[in-house]
Parts: sequence; C-alpha cells; structure tokens
Amino acid sequence: MSMGLQARMVQTQKLAPRMIQSMEILQLPMLALQERIEQEMNENPLLEQQETEPGSPEDGDLAPSADTRSEDEKELVVDDNGDNSDDFERLQNMVAELPSTFDDSFRRSAGRMQEEADRRHDLMANAQSRPESLNDFLLHQLAELDIDDDVERIAERIISTLDARDGGYLRTPLADLLPSDHTAENYEVAERALKVVQSLEPTGIAARSLSECLLMQLRPEFEHYEEMEKLISSHLEDLAANRLPQIQKATGYSIELIQTVRAELQILNPKPGAAFMETYVPNVTPDIILEQDENGEYKITLDDDRVPSLYISEYYRRRLQDRSCTEEEREYIKRKINSAQWLIESIEQRRSTLTKVAEAIVAHQKKFFDEGPEAIEPLKMQQIAEKVGVHVTTVSRAVNDKWMQTPRGIIPLHRLFVGGTQTDDGEDVAWDTIRLKLQELIDGEDKRDPLSDESLVKKLAEEGMTVARRTVTKYRKRMGIPSSRQRKDWSLAKK
Repeated sequence: MSMGLQARMVQTQKLAPRMIQSMEILQLPMLALQERIEQEMNENPLLEQQETEPGSPEDGDLAPSADTRSEDEKELVVDDNGDNSDDFERLQNMVAELPSTFDDSFRRSAGRMQEEADRRHDLMANAQSRPESLNDFLLHQLAELDIDDDVERIAERIISTLDARDGGYLRTPLADLLPSDHTAENYEVAERALKVVQSLEPTGIAARSLSECLLMQLRPEFEHYEEMEKLISSHLEDLAANRLPQIQKATGYSIELIQTVRAELQILNPKPGAAFMETYVPNVTPDIILEQDENGEYKITLDDDRVPSLYISEYYRRRLQDRSCTEEEREYIKRKINSAQWLIESIEQRRSTLTKVAEAIVAHQKKFFDEGPEAIEPLKMQQIAEKVGVHVTTVSRAVNDKWMQTPRGIIPLHRLFVGGTQTDDGEDVAWDTIRLKLQELIDGEDKRDPLSDESLVKKLAEEGMTVARRTVTKYRKRMGIPSSRQRKDWSLAKK
C-alpha cells in the first residue's frame, strides 16, 4: 500500500438550479402552483402581476403581457458568472419604453391589497370545521352519567384507547389499563367501567370481538332474534365462507331460513366507530380542459386563468440606472431578477410541456373518450415521452396529480396510462378492458354453480384474451368479488 496524488478524469452530470426549479414547477398541480407563485411574490419584490381582468382596456397600461413584451425582455437571464453587462444594458433600454409618468415609490396597489384580503377571506370561509371525534362524543355522554369517580376514571381510559379507524373496538386488555399491582376488586371496577362505555352510543362500541359487537346490537323485537343470536355466537366464520350446508347440519335450520337470517344480520354495523373517522376529500381543480368541437375533434386548453401574468417590476428597472443605487443594492436586484426570470420561464415551460403531453395522451386514447372505459387502450409513459420528445420522467412529472375535465367527467391524467396484453390476433387490449369483461362474466354466471378462477381463464381465452389464473385471482380480489364458493346460492343449488 502506498499514499500519493493521482489525477483522474471523471464525467458527471449535475442539474442546474433553474432546471431543478423547472421540474418542480412542472410537477405542481394548479392549486399548489398558485401557492408557489404567491410565496415567490412575497419573497421577491421584483415580481409583479397583472391586476386587471384579462382583456380589459387598462391591461397595456399596467404591465406588458407575454405576447407584447419585447424579445430582449423574454430572453433576459442574469448569469451569476460574468459581469452581465449585456443583460443589464438590455434591462436599462427597457426603461426608455416606460410611460413618462411613473411613481418611484414601491407599494402595492389598492386592487392588489383588496385581492389578497379577499383571498384570505375565502380561505377562512372555506376552511373545513373539525368534526367531533369518537373519543369526544363518548366523553360528552360519559360526563352526563351519575357514576362513581373510580368507575369514571377507568371508563375514560377505555375511551382513550378506542380508535375510529379500527371501528371503535377495544383492543387493549382491561388488565393493561390498571396498575401492575391491581387487585380483583380493581378488575371488577374495570369491568363495570367497560359496561358503562358499552352502554353509550353508537351501539356496539368498545366490543372486544366482532361477535360481541353484533350481539350488543341485537334486540328482542327482531323477527328471528334467537336464530340471529345463535349464528352470531357459533357460526360467523361459516356464514362468511358461505358454508350454509354445515350450518344447516349443525343447527337444523333450513337453507332458506339461514339465508333470511343472514340478510337480517346485514342491518347490524360491524364497525360502529367508523362513522367518526375523518375522511379526506381532495379539492380537485382541473389543470386541463378537453372539449369537443362541432366536427368531433378534441381540443386541449389549459385552465390556468388563475395563474397571474408575471413581469419584472418597473420600479427596480429604473432603480438600476439610478446613480444613487449602491453596489449592494445592484447585487440584490441582480439575484432577484435571476430568480424572477427563472420562475417566469418555468411557468411558460410548464404550460408548453403540459399541453404537448395532454394532446399526445388524448390522441392515443381517442376511443376512450368516444366510446367509454371499455375502449381504453394500453399506454405507457415511454410512448408519450417518445412522441413528445422528452424524457419519461418529464412525462411522469407532467401527469402527477393533474386532472383533466372531459366530456366523461373529471379524471386524473395517470388514469389514462394502463398496462395490457395481446389477444390471440395480436391486438393490444388494456387490463381495464379485461376487468370489465371479468365483471360481465361473473354477473352472467349461473349462481348455482359459479365460475371458478380457472373457468374464468377459459372464458376469457374464448374471447381471445390470454390471462394467467393468478392474474384473474388478483383482479377479482381487487374488485371485491368473493370466490366461487362464496358466490354460490345454496337455495338455487337444491333446485
């Protein structure tokens, strides 16, 4: 072993900061893009936005639009390396085109301040109120009861362990809620506390098993109360597996009676606490609008009216040529110009890329929009990337969390990318089409003798769709379709 200096040539690839920002902007959905622009405008005083409605007569007096700005302004890029004399010369030339009446003071207009106030008001008005949790609901009921303090303390501990996501079941043993040196008397208090909690609404809360949860919901006025109690206590697993003959043999009940009781059991709630589970409903704002013209052709437009038209502040343009501007101020303006120009160009690049990707997707999936989900065709991101002339990761970022408003509703862009297989004739067929065909076969099967997964494979093969049995099993489970044994109707099987 020896130590020494060695020279090596290594080729590495690094992403420039502006390229990273461009990719980040491309990946943002509409609402996130609006937030990003607002954040940038708060941090960068050189960024200004057009404050009047598009198309109003005053537009030309406030700010140059993307179409009317000079070519020099569009290409302005301040480089951190070099003296940037050409860039700043072009920037100073822009000042000559400004109106003679110009207010040197930098302040937000009344319109912009009112716009920001309205935005904050809308956010507050549309903010979702926090719903009452399961624990709060139970504690409010508990507070109204006249019970001993020691029972109430244990009841509160029990309630604290209940989780709405788990249906409100008590998964913690009572002994674990007591001190390690608890006595039999303490355990008796805990059992009394559990009875108190189980007496609260919703009925079935704090049950320790599914059977206990269902039994707590039974009422003597039910028509088949005794039969329901027996099936819950001893034959839940057989009911779930549709093993009705075994239940018939053990209980002496007829198949018809067992099926009637099973139907009545469905009114009971196996997860009483789930009603308090907070559900997240995303606020979907489409980035793309797909419309069909009178000739039947599809037209793509970006729904980016809420994205403001940005430009560099006129005040700071004038400030650059002011002799009183210090070197420190010039460096500050230089950095902010750089940041502002990168953001403007990234937004323009986002518009261009998203439009091209959307047009390529719609062109490939035209049958889907014309005929419906059964006509969707296999599509990979690599195909769109090759068609548009970009890297596949760019396509991935472009479609990520983006939605398209179409004649068939608002759909996520990634929904239009599907895998597939080939028929015996060599025709590509999407997995979604196979799933629809699978559902059709199961809906039309003889319930006395339902199709097994192997039989479904053969039926699909008759349609020219070669699919492995494990694939059929996987999609059947994803679709929530039970096995052939569970789909069998025993009352029809006897006929």
